[in-house]
Amino acid sequence: MKPQIKSLRPFVGAKDFETSRNFYRDLGFEEKVLSHDLSYFHYDSIGFYLQKYYVREWIDNLMIFFEVDDADGYQKQLESLDLTSRYEGVRLSKVQERDWGKECFLHDPSGALWHFGQFAS
Repeated sequence: MKPQIKSLRPFVGAKDFETSRNFYRDLGFEEKVLSHDLSYFHYDSIGFYLQKYYVREWIDNLMIFFEVDDADGYQKQLESLDLTSRYEGVRLSKVQERDWGKECFLHDPSGALWHFGQFAS
């Protein structure tokens, strides 16, 4: 019997661990504290580890794609959270049309770039 893959969990660094923890909870993720410098954040079956570790070159090149069923609706939901005024450095783009679908972008407080994308049918 071939072993089955159950999840993929990237590690995301945090410039200010407490600020990032608050940001991801406000974004809608649930947190499970694993140690004083590591937490697991999940949303349904999707998750990642947030660690109290920061290397600017790494974070500035970190991108995570989060597939959604409605990019326009999700962008409006993100906008309603008012994260850009509540957290320094957070930026949210408008939805952009691509040949493969639609997406918007969200930079977290440390600079990691999240793509929220909807594939065309």
